Amino acid sequence: MKTKYVIIIPDGAADEPIAELGNKTILQAADTPNTDKISSQGRQGLVRTIPKGMEAGSDVAQMSLLGYDPLRYYSGRAPLEAEAQNISLSMQDWVFRCNLVTIVDGKIQDHSAGHISTEESNKLIKELNEKFSSEKIQFYTGISYRHLLVFRGIDFDVQTYPPHDYIGTAIEKILPRGKGAELLIDLMANSQQLFANHDINKVRKDLGENQVSSIWLWGQGKKTQMESFEKKFGLKGATITAVDLVRGLSKLIGFDLIDVPGATGFVDTNYQGKAAAAIEALNKYDIVFVHIEAPDEASHNGSVVMKKKAVEKIDKYIVGPVLEAIQNYDNWRILVMPDHPTLISTKAHSSEPVPFAMAGTGVSGILNTTFSESNAAKSGFKIDNGFELMEYFLKS
Repeated sequence: MKTKYVIIIPDGAADEPIAELGNKTILQAADTPNTDKISSQGRQGLVRTIPKGMEAGSDVAQMSLLGYDPLRYYSGRAPLEAEAQNISLSMQDWVFRCNLVTIVDGKIQDHSAGHISTEESNKLIKELNEKFSSEKIQFYTGISYRHLLVFRGIDFDVQTYPPHDYIGTAIEKILPRGKGAELLIDLMANSQQLFANHDINKVRKDLGENQVSSIWLWGQGKKTQMESFEKKFGLKGATITAVDLVRGLSKLIGFDLIDVPGATGFVDTNYQGKAAAAIEALNKYDIVFVHIEAPDEASHNGSVVMKKKAVEKIDKYIVGPVLEAIQNYDNWRILVMPDHPTLISTKAHSSEPVPFAMAGTGVSGILNTTFSESNAAKSGFKIDNGFELMEYFLKS
């Protein structure tokens, strides 16, 4: 009988010690009895999901933990999201991530424009297309603040900057640079004029919500091609996530996508719904990948309370029920880990190694301790090439 596998990813949950938590990290301070059970009865360790020299993005980290070497497969973040949206790309096309952001006094204040609704975004992206699209330029609506811009027949060699890693930074320091940068900067400037006195912003101002100041272009790349997970590891998989980046990456490796009503990619996501979907999916699939964006978004917002609460909800409403259910199978394994640290102090991603905990059939313990960055380090179990963790989880 085949082993059943589940991987649960509390995105960005790893962190540094935080003064207001008594110099504990979020993982140390949060009440996570189910994840602690996995780490104490199974194994925990550290894994480097961001190869040295690469930017600390969820795209790179998620690719690593799914068992693919980013140094071989990575071609940019936006192409992964284009895959999720079924946007047809030629090998010559360029696609950029297009955030809706809030800029105040010339500085990035909010990478998400107050987590603007998709309904509002649809109207803004539609107007951007009406004003600026052409045979070579096309905007595509995503979810909330996350959208895409595709260029056809235009070549780029630019450096761009993810806005969530530069909260409080003057935009003049992080504008695109290189071949094609002028076109990107012009589009961003034009969007600012379009949004300046927009009716949507007038309503958001009246409600005390962050206004949409500009589009922000980053995460560029060309069409991505990857080997299927089933061919590589011999297992049929499915993914549960609200984030297009993870959806696109999952599609590229042949995972089916399971939609959960109320899954938002924010702290108000449907935790119970994700758990129920994962438990049901185990009947059909060999491996189920459950991604929860909430801790990462809380970090980008600089909210200790929000992040701790998100981690606790993931443990209570997802890890607990899934752990209980998977043990009904004769052979099973479960893995819980952040993809990368996202630091409250900087509101940005970090490339430091992250802790992981796994338990199940054939997994022997190392330390009988709770799950945290420091305890994972004490185990002495470290994987330097993040993509190798999947092979270990599945077959060791």
